[in-house]
Amino acid sequence: MRTNSLRLGFAIVVFLASLLAVFRAPTNTLWIASVVLTERGHYLAPVALLVLLPGWRRTRLGIVAVALGVTAAIFALSPALRARSVAEQTRLAIGSVQLAPSPGAPPHRSPFKMRALFRKHVAPDVGQRTMTYAQKDGNRLDLDLYRRSGQRAPEPLVVIIHGGSWSGGTRSDLPALNSYLAARGYVVASTSYRFAPMHRYPSQTEDIDDAIDFLKTNANRLGIDSTRIVLVGRSAGGQLALMSAYTKRDAAIRGVVAFYAPTDMNWGWEHPSDPRVYDSFATLRNFLGGSPTENAAIYRAASPLGFAASGAIPTLLIHGSRDELVASRQSARLDSALRHNRTRSLFIEMPWATHGCDYFINGPCGQISTYAIERFLASVL
Repeated sequence: MRTNSLRLGFAIVVFLASLLAVFRAPTNTLWIASVVLTERGHYLAPVALLVLLPGWRRTRLGIVAVALGVTAAIFALSPALRARSVAEQTRLAIGSVQLAPSPGAPPHRSPFKMRALFRKHVAPDVGQRTMTYAQKDGNRLDLDLYRRSGQRAPEPLVVIIHGGSWSGGTRSDLPALNSYLAARGYVVASTSYRFAPMHRYPSQTEDIDDAIDFLKTNANRLGIDSTRIVLVGRSAGGQLALMSAYTKRDAAIRGVVAFYAPTDMNWGWEHPSDPRVYDSFATLRNFLGGSPTENAAIYRAASPLGFAASGAIPTLLIHGSRDELVASRQSARLDSALRHNRTRSLFIEMPWATHGCDYFINGPCGQISTYAIERFLASVL
């Protein structure tokens, strides 16, 4: 009896944890946990099945524990199972917008493989160096440059812009993609920028533009092909990447990739996130200096959606349907506007995924998004 009571207690715990793999998180702490559960739930599933150890049939408590444990395993595995169909949709969508396979990539590589979920990411032979690209208001603005060891010929440039609500984060966030792309023939620059509320928009976009100018000016000594550039940003960094790509008017910028980015500041104010998870009102006030009523022109100027007609930059948008911080509708609306204006655009929406879903490069979101980025880069560069 006591064994099955413990079994039931264990089953309840894993069942409650597994709910974060399928339902929106109700608090900020649980949102962070949900990133792990949606992208690493395949590790929870076998743990949940420990309820099947001998003896569960002896009591009603044991039977209930097994029911909960098996259900938890199914929930925990559901993101990986759903990723199969999204991977196929992604492959077909990439073909429909004529995105070429990346240089050196295996032909017909699948966007998602179950066995890859359990692989440890190994950093390839990539060198990294830090350099200062600007000094502003007493702030030293640095970037980290990733490049294949021993490579001498100029290579296309990928500029990575981190998230953090425009008020935090670091250029060292999620470095796996940086080294992955550098190993495949790109120079990758992960850049910092000034933070709100001390520095409000457009300070951040100006910093990104200055970083691009610095890299182009020093292209010869850094081994960069300054005529082929793509910007990649996450969350707030996605908004900055889109704004720089659409407004800098630089022919060298061939494309832009935005993960779960806010694209319409007014729409974001009118459709706030759950304040228990994320205070979107405070974030927008810090970044833009007030509400839309108080600062309407800045809200328009900081919205990539408003530049969809004039930007005409090929765009890849990646977003999770259950994103608790930035609604996936933000990416969907921009994709629709770009397509309406005959700009090449691809929107990949992952129904299980939340904000920050690419944290694990070998997770379901990480695999599919990396596949899409490779093809996108090869196509536009």
